[in-house]
Amino acid sequence: MPLIFVPTPLGNLRDVTLRAIDVLRQAEIVVAEDTRVARRLLRALEIEAREIWSYREQNAARVTPGILERARTAIVAVTTDAGMPGVSDPGSDLVAAARRAGVPIDVLPGPSAATSVGLLSGFSLRRFAFEGFPPRAAAARRARFAAALQSDATSIWYESPQRIRATLGDLAAVAPDAQVFVVREYTKLHEQHYWGTPESVGAQFADPPRGEVAFAIAPYRCATAPRNPHEDVSGAIDALLDRGQRVGDVAKELAAHGFGDRRELYAAAAARKAERKTSLKQQ
Repeated sequence: MPLIFVPTPLGNLRDVTLRAIDVLRQAEIVVAEDTRVARRLLRALEIEAREIWSYREQNAARVTPGILERARTAIVAVTTDAGMPGVSDPGSDLVAAARRAGVPIDVLPGPSAATSVGLLSGFSLRRFAFEGFPPRAAAARRARFAAALQSDATSIWYESPQRIRATLGDLAAVAPDAQVFVVREYTKLHEQHYWGTPESVGAQFADPPRGEVAFAIAPYRCATAPRNPHEDVSGAIDALLDRGQRVGDVAKELAAHGFGDRRELYAAAAARKAERKTSLKQQ
């Protein structure tokens, strides 16, 4: 039996696909990021109650073996709160585990905020990069934007409403004349679109912003990013290590953006990488 990844509506329930409904009806188990959200969806679709298992970052390692075992003999549907499983949750780890265990996998096509927001922006999508959520720390956000904007591709991001103004402020510090498109509450009743520079878009938000937020930045080759000399570079180092960059590349990139001497940054990045590796082993 396959492990089937089922995209769920981003907001408007009419966006659910017929195949998604079929699988949810046939599944013996529904694996969900938030079991309460999954129950509401099943009720709205008039699907009889199913056994629902929680699968999220905090419990993924513990529940994965049980999910794979059940998928050997039953249809198991994997969902997320909204959109495509595995984009902003640990679903991709479950796919990798299933591959290693020889469990068949199927992924249904369906709603994805990232590609929809990119199309809504009107920016070129001949090349684009989905960057996920920016880091929480300001220094790391600026470093991440500076790195992403070195490309000539449109970049697409998610962000929480609580941080969107600060995030646009950091984008303005790196690339004040960048063109950005923000959509709030995509597919929902109060959907709103904003275009302009980071500063002008940030000024348009109600106080406080509410709802789901995603944004796209037009292709832009960024010059050396301004920075506050008192900013801590550790967050910037973590952001680049999270992207899989080598220590030497981290030092080179941060030095280019004014974070300090390249040799000192190399030493700091090497120490941070070793510290993170030790931390993982102790978990």
